[in-house]
Amino acid sequence: MAALLDDDAVRTALQDLPGWERDGDSIVRTVQLSDFVTAIGVVDRVAEDAESAEHHPDIDIRYNTVTFRLSTHSEGGLTAKDTDLAATISQRVAAAGG
Repeated sequence: MAALLDDDAVRTALQDLPGWERDGDSIVRTVQLSDFVTAIGVVDRVAEDAESAEHHPDIDIRYNTVTFRLSTHSEGGLTAKDTDLAATISQRVAAAGG
């Protein structure tokens, strides 16, 4: 069981997660990559990371634009699982040039 982050903890975490924004009980980031193949490659790597973390983002792919949405549904809001995976996603995006 992961503890919910309070509003201050979420604000603090987002300071270290450029491009991520809070949207209710989720954090969201939309990225644009060079092309569809690169976008799918990032999604593939994030899928492996999510499986390892046993925490899965909602992912929307539109050609080279990918939106990641994170929330710990079982806890009803945001936890460290979300901010940790957001940091990993950001690393994957940066490595792909996004």
